[in-house]
Amino acid sequence: MITEKLETLLKPSINALGYELVAIEMASVGGGEVLRIYIEQDSGITVDDCARVSRQVSAVLEVEDPVSGGYTLEVSSPGLDRPLVKPADFKRFEGDQVKIRIYEPVLGRRNFTGKLVAAENEFVVVEVDNEQYELPYLNIDKARRVPEFS
Repeated sequence: MITEKLETLLKPSINALGYELVAIEMASVGGGEVLRIYIEQDSGITVDDCARVSRQVSAVLEVEDPVSGGYTLEVSSPGLDRPLVKPADFKRFEGDQVKIRIYEPVLGRRNFTGKLVAAENEFVVVEVDNEQYELPYLNIDKARRVPEFS
């Protein structure tokens, strides 16, 4: 998959700048392709941070040319509705509200919005409407935090 290839290629450069690579997405938007890179660091992400990473990533992509065709590069913070990609992401946000879409339905459902109860080695446990569901990582298509405002 292209996003895995891109992560392998770009992660060392992003880490060397002092940032964590959260996720990479390829999306079709308005008839064009967009390569989105989400970064973070403990002190937060500024526009200058995004520009710095964008320059570095652009240089690597220009040399390696891993993406066929044209695309627009976007570098940003993951935001409050941060994507959850790796098991460590799920573990970090246990207890938070999440929205998860899966590939193969579980009890007739593909979408789950509720509390992330636990992140185990092979699956997550999500509570939706007072029922708990075990969702294997391999079955998760997309997952994001759901921001809560009080």
